[in-house]
Amino acid sequence: MTSLVAIPSGINPNLSAARQATMLSLLGSPRTNYSQSCQPVTNPVLKRLVVSSDVGPFKVTGLAPAVESLKQVLAAVRDEQPQVHAALGTAGMLCARNVRNSFTSVSNHSWGCAIDLNLDGVLDTRGDGLVQYGLTLIAPIFNRFGWFWGAAFGTEDGMHFECSDQLVRRWAGEGLFASPQIAAQLPHLLTLGDRGPEVEKLQAALNRLGGAGLKVDGMFGQGTLQAVMAFQGSHGLTPDGAVGDRTWQALTAP
Repeated sequence: MTSLVAIPSGINPNLSAARQATMLSLLGSPRTNYSQSCQPVTNPVLKRLVVSSDVGPFKVTGLAPAVESLKQVLAAVRDEQPQVHAALGTAGMLCARNVRNSFTSVSNHSWGCAIDLNLDGVLDTRGDGLVQYGLTLIAPIFNRFGWFWGAAFGTEDGMHFECSDQLVRRWAGEGLFASPQIAAQLPHLLTLGDRGPEVEKLQAALNRLGGAGLKVDGMFGQGTLQAVMAFQGSHGLTPDGAVGDRTWQALTAP
């Protein structure tokens, strides 16, 4: 289960990592400040949505819809990959902190919408470009239930699974923690703190069209923010650093 293999192709079909703008707009900020260490959630509205429950192989604390969804995912893992299910453990779900090695990106653990998994007590090494074989067997099951696998991040994070942007928006549309009207009006924006393949595409486009010289690492940090604002300003767009439809159209125009 813990032998290392290459990241499979075609992971996370039609799913994207939950965006900072989505989480902040629908659930608010879990606390007013963050560090690299786990700190408690202080947002009283979010605290009311946090539950603790046994999800099968272990107990977790997280956002109520995410915990319920995780129960369903792990029940399917038990039925379809019983050997992996028997080996599963966790390094935690709710943990209000920044993404590792970042000062701008709030981890989705902060909302209780992500979980780190281990196999036989062994955590997959972050950033080595390889993943544990057992994780490759269950990633399609997580994807099927709308969870995004962190193996697709620029710095591979194979232990990490999080509720996708699409799943969080669906829950909001169902009125589980925000009004359906708010969810329907929420724009699709890439902003400071986001990470994932979409940010890599953005960085590559900024390098190609604007000579930004960015490292294509999938992390929307201050360098990417400044490059976006410079591009927007040179193309008659509001230089707010938020990448919405108009900015994408300018980046992809022939």
